[in-house]
Amino acid sequence: AEDGIRDAQESRGLGDVYKRQPPRPLLDGAALIIFTSGTTGAPKGVVLGHDAFVAKLEALDRLIGIRRGDSVLAPLQLIFIFGIWVSLLSIRAGARLTLVSKFSPAKVAQAFAEGATVFGAVPSMLRSLLSGAAMPAPDLCVILTGGEALPPTLRENLASAWPSADVFDLYGSTETGSCDFVVTPQGAEVGAGTIGVPTEAVRYRIVRDDESVASAGEPGELRIDTPFLMLGYLDNPALTQSSVVDGAFRTGDLARLREDGTVELIGRSKEIISRGGNKISPLEIENLLCGHVAVAAALCAGVPDARLGEAIHAVVVLRRGARLTESELRDWAAERVERFKLPDVILFSEALPLGATGKASRAALRAAATVEQPA
Repeated sequence: AEDGIRDAQESRGLGDVYKRQPPRPLLDGAALIIFTSGTTGAPKGVVLGHDAFVAKLEALDRLIGIRRGDSVLAPLQLIFIFGIWVSLLSIRAGARLTLVSKFSPAKVAQAFAEGATVFGAVPSMLRSLLSGAAMPAPDLCVILTGGEALPPTLRENLASAWPSADVFDLYGSTETGSCDFVVTPQGAEVGAGTIGVPTEAVRYRIVRDDESVASAGEPGELRIDTPFLMLGYLDNPALTQSSVVDGAFRTGDLARLREDGTVELIGRSKEIISRGGNKISPLEIENLLCGHVAVAAALCAGVPDARLGEAIHAVVVLRRGARLTESELRDWAAERVERFKLPDVILFSEALPLGATGKASRAALRAAATVEQPA
């Protein structure tokens, strides 16, 4: 009884705290506040409106089509918008949803054996699953992936491992309701290595530094114009104002429009490496290294360097049973790219460094390499 009285008193006390909070008009009509992972700074509270987010789920339903008879496996954190929309789509359809608190190949194998038909995972998870022999997935029909780049080689490996599974490679930001671009199963041949084409109701532009629209093939900042845009950042109107220009969200990603109509990412503007005055896309180097038959995954970042400004550091994960030395990989890469783009440091590891949401993180690589720099 005393515990009940104490709990009631604590609840009333907490209620009083909320009553003393200043009004927040931004939260009128809000559905979710999702805090970003904060890899480039302090986490930001993204406020998504109810009507816009419901409309986004409806658009995704028309794109992906999860049905009542599906069994959806989602080893994704629910602080991550990817995990949220996959879960809500599944619940909305009346499908069976299996959440996995901590990803492991063993748990995935069990879910596949029990009849999983839809699988949502970031590329780092898919890479881990394909590091050895592909596990049986007799009922798998759809793979949903996003959160980081899906290299063409990894898409090819997915097709070999589970040929009956359609792959939807999705790109987007929490601020836009997620999934602004897609490489569909039908567009995989043309869209490999790109973020594909806009999803329903989404428009975009690629903008030069002077705010003019870039020509086809010319790099610029990708901006998203969408009816599913956030209401704003929680308690940060200045950041909201600077992040949305003429109604379009500034993604911070550098991109270019290809002749085939797909959009290709070059990298985040803050992650472009400046080595000896040359601007280098880490994504370009990662895709290059992943093209080696012995390489399963690669991640690059610029690390402060007294002589070059920034040096290129690469972490490479080899395929199971493969053997490769740093000099062999460097010589192979030297035949395929300009010398100034070759990594200054190549480290072999069992896994790529990950961020808080389980995605491969260049910020984590940069931080670790900076700590290890000699004084």
